Amino acid sequence: MTTDLRARLQELRAQAVARVSATAATLGELTHDRESSNDDDEHDPEGVTLSSEWSRLTGLAEAAASELRQVDDALARMDAGDYGVCANCGRAIPAGRLEARPFAVHCVACAEKLRR
Repeated sequence: MTTDLRARLQELRAQAVARVSATAATLGELTHDRESSNDDDEHDPEGVTLSSEWSRLTGLAEAAASELRQVDDALARMDAGDYGVCANCGRAIPAGRLEARPFAVHCVACAEKLRR
């Protein structure tokens, strides 16, 4: 099962890297567009403003970077032999939880307690 989860984590990592790269490129283009434009896009009735697009892309970039960090941390735990062990109570994280959320660091009980 660990081999399957490692493969899944590596797949998730590749997807997150691609999203980080794509959003960075799009943000770069938007920055370039913003620098070369003197238009007041906030009052343009046509389409999405540059500011709202910037906010949307920044949110996507942050989410992708966060997922990449979580996946990298899970792979590091796997390499260290700590993968699947709850960081709070030290008990095993159930296989079903790891299948649903392969970068989980807490068992279900501890995750519920920490959310309160």
